[in-house]
Amino acid sequence: MPINAEIIEEINVLKQFNLDSLDTGIKVHASQAGESVSSAAERLYEKGFVDHKYGGYLTHRGIEAAQHIQRALSLLQPH
Repeated sequence: MPINAEIIEEINVLKQFNLDSLDTGIKVHASQAGESVSSAAERLYEKGFVDHKYGGYLTHRGIEAAQHIQRALSLLQPH
């Protein structure tokens, strides 16, 4: 599966969630975040990863995806 610009934007949105506190969501403001980030949040909503088009809270599926993404990014960081 190729990693296109849309997937990268979705990854960037998912990595913003604080997995230590699942009671904390995010809100994507289109006027501040830009169209690509706003579109990424909406795609994540359509895929069932978040509970609102503007971000909101992670669903169970979103938690799992964010955990995998954040672990992978941690492993890829130079030590």
